[in-house]
Amino acid sequence: MQTIFEQRTQGQALYEITRPVAEWVRPLGDGLLTLMIRHTSASLLIQENADPDVQRDLISYFARLVPSANDPSLNYLRHRDEGPDDMPAHIKATMMPVSLSIPVANGAMRLGTWQGIYLFEHRNAPHTRQVAAHFSRD
Repeated sequence: MQTIFEQRTQGQALYEITRPVAEWVRPLGDGLLTLMIRHTSASLLIQENADPDVQRDLISYFARLVPSANDPSLNYLRHRDEGPDDMPAHIKATMMPVSLSIPVANGAMRLGTWQGIYLFEHRNAPHTRQVAAHFSRD
């Protein structure tokens, strides 16, 4: 079983996609779900979904770790074809997962109590992102 999930983004943020993924796997039974983002400037994460400060802190941390290419400390970066956030977005995507594997039992993802699946957008401009899903039965 395979499908594509689309998520519209509005700039750098974490966008929770747990609900549509959970709805898709519900009738599928037992198996392994693999998700992969089809872009090089965004990532996938399993992260806490109870306190929104977690998402805000992650965004702040990675913005400090990899600032915009307008920052003088990154003047060595050459790839700026799509703007000053382009190469920093690629760098962030290399530091975080672009695919996830999640066990599924009785149609339910085996996520922890406070875990959610997030698309982490690293670009400033809005995008429509695609996440490819593959479900393998036991």
